[in-house]
Amino acid sequence: MSGAHGRRTGAGGGAHRSHRNGRSGGPGLPGYVPDPPPYAPDYAPEFAPDNGAPTEWTAPEPLGRDPLGRDHAGQNHPPSGPERSRTRASAGRIDFGTEITASLVVFLVALPLCIGVAVASGVPAELGIISGVIGGLVVGAVRGSTLQVSGPAAGLAALVAETVMEFGVAMLGVIVLFSGLLQIVLGLVKLGRMFQAISIAVVQGMLAGIGLPLMFSQLYPMSDAKAPGTPLDNMAGVPGLIADTVTNPQALIAAGLGIVTIVLSFVWKQVPGPVRKIPAALVAVGIGIAVASLPGVEVKTLQVGNLLASVDVPGPEQLSGLAGAGVITAILTFTVIASAESLFTAAAVDRMHDGPRTRYNTELIAQGAGNTVAGLLGALPITAVVARSSANVQAGAKTRLSRTLHGLWLLAFALLLPQVLALIPISVLAGVLVHSGWKLFAPEQFPKMWRQDRGEFAVMTLTTLVITATALLEGVLFGLAAGVVLAALRMSQTVIRQHIEDDTAKVVMAGNATFLRLPKLIDALEGAAASGKPRIRLDLLGVTHLDHACRSQIEEFVAQQRGAGLRVELLMPDLTKSPAAAEPNGAMAEERAFTGAAQPEPEPVPTEVWDYATVGTAAVGGTGRPMPTGAGGGALAGGGPGPDAEWFYLDTRPMPGVPEDRPSLLRRGRDWGE
Repeated sequence: MSGAHGRRTGAGGGAHRSHRNGRSGGPGLPGYVPDPPPYAPDYAPEFAPDNGAPTEWTAPEPLGRDPLGRDHAGQNHPPSGPERSRTRASAGRIDFGTEITASLVVFLVALPLCIGVAVASGVPAELGIISGVIGGLVVGAVRGSTLQVSGPAAGLAALVAETVMEFGVAMLGVIVLFSGLLQIVLGLVKLGRMFQAISIAVVQGMLAGIGLPLMFSQLYPMSDAKAPGTPLDNMAGVPGLIADTVTNPQALIAAGLGIVTIVLSFVWKQVPGPVRKIPAALVAVGIGIAVASLPGVEVKTLQVGNLLASVDVPGPEQLSGLAGAGVITAILTFTVIASAESLFTAAAVDRMHDGPRTRYNTELIAQGAGNTVAGLLGALPITAVVARSSANVQAGAKTRLSRTLHGLWLLAFALLLPQVLALIPISVLAGVLVHSGWKLFAPEQFPKMWRQDRGEFAVMTLTTLVITATALLEGVLFGLAAGVVLAALRMSQTVIRQHIEDDTAKVVMAGNATFLRLPKLIDALEGAAASGKPRIRLDLLGVTHLDHACRSQIEEFVAQQRGAGLRVELLMPDLTKSPAAAEPNGAMAEERAFTGAAQPEPEPVPTEVWDYATVGTAAVGGTGRPMPTGAGGGALAGGGPGPDAEWFYLDTRPMPGVPEDRPSLLRRGRDWGE
């Protein structure tokens, strides 16, 4: 007996391979010996011929990751017994010192970002702080994503600025309110993971389309100037901005502060020692305050008012604006973009740590709750923010406490020390956002995508350009449409060959035949018809998918040519039958080819539907049923996988030396082969 499968001689005298044990009997019968799991040939055990008992076999090293997220390798097995209990006990304790320290770090990162995003959005700075407080105290308290931190995001600054310019600050609260309610509904109906079914090229294109306009728009406040308006206008006005800045000493000082902020943001991580743990944005703010306080320096600083007085609850007048199509479009846009950005960020943050994974639907509900509260207070929309989340992880946070406390620190600072905010130069905050825009734009991703997949590169680039030229929603929709078209084209891989053989014009087609390949199909059919041969053979036995458009075109062609007196043979695959019902070598299909003459319909062959995941021997937790056999009683006679077919099965037995409560491993085996 060779390989992992037994051999037995059927009625016809030929040896063939089977899922069943090669010895007589079955489970529960005398002489039955279960096979070990059919691993790849390298791991196949040999069976002793004397007593029928299998010899010892060594399981291959498992692949994948253990429950703690580490690779399966010798010494890295998860703890068991008392060690596992100690690990769980330590995981249940909260290190309050570390959590408080991490919350202070996140607070220092969030403070300039909240203010900078508010200024970039064209709203008072207080509204950005209110949104940051809500992101900490409301979203941070919900058990969705443990270490992800939420607040006003730079990615929505351009969209918020456009909305405020069109509808006013008062309507912003209504739009954010109903966006939050819609997010809650999406989370309740379990659509949180829906946002993961988006091409990564569209996501990266969306982020780049957000970051590029953000950078150019912030170049103007970085020089104490006012931006012209649209992204294209902002780009076109950069030469004039440079000329004006060079001739204005105060504007030159403001631009210098912005440039210093950008440089610090890029190089601060290279600073040696514990000093680099201080956020670069906070260092830049300190430098900006010091320079702005020098005599003779007159750069623009923040105008900060009362935090509570800035709250603007939407009233009946604002709610009546919901009837407008523009407001409804804005609500849908905010919902889609904020949800996508939050859940994409959650996936990125999960890769930064080995703690609890994100619960996407719960996180979407949490984001919706935060935006609902923000809308009621007339504040900025809330999303998850990568900068704050990464700072939280790097500071050693392990629980939700750190992100919740950071909201408390924001609230205390805004209520107790509002006069400090009025000392911050606007150009410094603009520099922080220019750096954020560059990180969103991520120019290094474009050549990387070009090397990996040029089709996806086209989708990514088009998404970025359309967002920059039009608006965020239009660009994302265009990118999604481009991604669907690209996927459809790649799924429609069809090979069509047309040639002449004796008195027959042959057209052979294989692959997935969809409407996207109709032009190629029509050309081949017309070429066969124009050949002048008395017989046409259409061989479609290699087609794995034939959609309605292609089928209709073929049937119409056959009817037309037969009506013209030609003999047309049509070999069509039966895509509805199971492998067990397939006929060998297509011989019977040849005999049933449509030749124009009436032929009797074959009797339907009853077939058994079986599942690779459950068919197997009792030794691996399978059903122990025999595989379906074709005519002649052989497993290979009438169908089944070919010699190179691969399948998967679930090994439910514990590995030697591994705790029994370890999750089952999906192993890859090879069936029907030596």
